[in-house]
Amino acid sequence: MPGATGQGNAAGSASRTSPMPGMSMPASPSGAGAPAVPVTGNAVAIKNFAFSPATLKVKVGTTVTWTNQDTDAHTVTSAGSGGPLHSAALAAHATYSYTFTKPGTYAYLCTIHPFMTATVEVA
Repeated sequence: MPGATGQGNAAGSASRTSPMPGMSMPASPSGAGAPAVPVTGNAVAIKNFAFSPATLKVKVGTTVTWTNQDTDAHTVTSAGSGGPLHSAALAAHATYSYTFTKPGTYAYLCTIHPFMTATVEVA
């Protein structure tokens, strides 16, 4: 019943189910649709307990900067051993930068919140 009250029914429920039944809407609320497509650039936002984009494609020599837009602290840490990414805990609005000098796929996570994972693909 909470979703069927006032503005939820007028803007939220009606626009999610009636105009676009079965379209790409099921993937959008969970965010599962967006991270599947690699994005080019040099910036990663840390917000809502996720890295955005989840997959970033860059060229060798690119410096990538992560910015924590959450109020909770997060890290940028290579998954597995021997990876190059090792940030300190980033407070709100703090940044961490790393220059990728070798091609490869670099998986990383937040060690404070290990469910937060992402990848940088360097070509």
